[in-house]
Amino acid sequence: MKQATLFFFSLFLLLSSTTMAISPAPAAAPKATAKTPPTPKATAPSPKPLVPTIPQSPDSPDSVPDDITRILKKAKMFSVLIRLLKTTEIMNNINSQLITAKSGGITILAPDDSAFSNLKAGFLNSLNEGQKIELVQFHILPEFVSSSNFDSLSNPVQTVAGKDPARLPLNVNALGNSVNISTGVVNATVLGVVYSDNKLGIYHVDKVLLPLDFFITNKAPASAPSTLAKSPKAAKDNSSEDDQEETNQHQNKSGAVSVVSIGGATLMSLAIALVATMLS
Repeated sequence: MKQATLFFFSLFLLLSSTTMAISPAPAAAPKATAKTPPTPKATAPSPKPLVPTIPQSPDSPDSVPDDITRILKKAKMFSVLIRLLKTTEIMNNINSQLITAKSGGITILAPDDSAFSNLKAGFLNSLNEGQKIELVQFHILPEFVSSSNFDSLSNPVQTVAGKDPARLPLNVNALGNSVNISTGVVNATVLGVVYSDNKLGIYHVDKVLLPLDFFITNKAPASAPSTLAKSPKAAKDNSSEDDQEETNQHQNKSGAVSVVSIGGATLMSLAIALVATMLS
């Protein structure tokens, strides 16, 4: 009896261990699929500036847009232009316009000191006050032009001095990374950005932009002579009359026949002066 009980107990253990060995392992929980981050939208590239920023340029956030003097002084190459802006009082007008302007803006084409030194000796001193004002105004555009927007200007470009193509032509040619300016007298190149925000743009140019009307000479009509010269025919006629008068006078003295021309009619008379004298 004990042997049978032991046999069945052993058989039970054997079956239990076999069942546990062949029982399948529990299925692993499915892995969470990683979410792919959304692809950021490609931003449109900003327009490429046509002119570079010069190293001496003040940073826009640190500069006061209405202080043109401070900006130009920081660039350290525009002392002559600063003096002209002050003496012509255009500096005050620009600063006032920048403070009050809600839109539009101003663009200054700034020649450096070396550009002024390359002018003919004594040129600036030869200009009167009106011409100095026009010279400075010719370097100012009454609108803000960004460094990437020169190719949108229409020629001739409007300046503060005016837009007369016969007197004040200012033509801008933007090609690639080069911006050239022609005035009919000089051809200049924009070298770089001195300062730029949304209201004021200052650009370094390598030459002084001379207005064409400084070099236009209006010739006055020749004045009429004070006395009219006698025509050759008239002179000949007068000479003949003088000779005839002398002949008549000579003939009168000698008692000869005298011929007198009056209004184209010929009157012949006998000179009897000598006979009358003899009879008396």
